[in-house]
Amino acid sequence: MANFMYLFRHDQTALRSMSPEQMQQLTKKWMGWTETLKKNGHFKQAGERLDGRGKVVRGKSKIVTDGPFVEAKDSIGGYMVVEAKDLDQAVELSKDCPILEGDGSVEIRPVVSM
Repeated sequence: MANFMYLFRHDQTALRSMSPEQMQQLTKKWMGWTETLKKNGHFKQAGERLDGRGKVVRGKSKIVTDGPFVEAKDSIGGYMVVEAKDLDQAVELSKDCPILEGDGSVEIRPVVSM
């Protein structure tokens, strides 16, 4: 078994336009999906929801710019670590993620142990 990081990308403005009831329904879907991953032994580590603000430091000159992705409307809103037998299984497990019910995406990255 190996660890995989899920990076959840979505349009931040879509979340801000949701009603409290819609947010509550979405939260329940996320909790249900997470519970299923836990029950089946795939949930490894919860990530926190990330604020849309940030800074980026680049290159040798260490230039600081607003970030994280000023040129894109979507950004990483959170992350999670799951355990799966391989990348294919990690992809299949991600397909039930509630973020995919909208215009969001799940980026799946293998975690390399040092």
